[in-house]
Amino acid sequence: MLRATGIKKTYGDLMVLKDIDLHVPKKEVVSIVGASGAGKSTLLHILGTLDKPDAGRLEIGGSTVNNLSSKEKAAFRNKNIGFIFQFHNLLPEFTAFENACLPGYIGNRSKGEVAKKADHLFGILGISARKDHKPSELSGGEQQRVAVARALINDPAIIFADEPSGNLDSKNAMELHNLFFKLRDELSQTFVIVTHNEELAGMADRKLEIKDGKII
Repeated sequence: MLRATGIKKTYGDLMVLKDIDLHVPKKEVVSIVGASGAGKSTLLHILGTLDKPDAGRLEIGGSTVNNLSSKEKAAFRNKNIGFIFQFHNLLPEFTAFENACLPGYIGNRSKGEVAKKADHLFGILGISARKDHKPSELSGGEQQRVAVARALINDPAIIFADEPSGNLDSKNAMELHNLFFKLRDELSQTFVIVTHNEELAGMADRKLEIKDGKII
């Protein structure tokens, strides 16, 4: 599902990533851990095509993304990649359901098709009763579930999550962690998760540690 080879990234005189090689098969949940400043989020942003490596090759779902233009990368992301961040970034003026549907509308899918998918996801995520509520009317855990639905709305090939439970209490964090594995089993979803949460990292099929710009 994902293959990264020889990924390098430098900021000024600091080499943040040094020849990173990473292969993630379909339906695997991979966690990436490491000290602050080790390069975890930088790697995630490069894998998610939000940032460009200085060197290296990136393939997602069999497609090489290195040479795509900015516009082509944006279209590729919308169709093939889902993102879940620590801060869910829901738009306050829209309902939970509308927030989840937005990537589908941006991808020019029919409203009926997108709404059907959103209804299905809200059912799996246990938030159907909250679909017409604005983000300010939802708990932190509910808001993060809406963000998960938004990440899944276009049936992406892979989900990248950056500290997804970092803003949640322990109960909601555990529910979210269990949800990732439920989604993997029910929807054949692939996850790459950057986290400081040792419990989540340990639950993953594979835990990778970044130290001094390399996977050790």
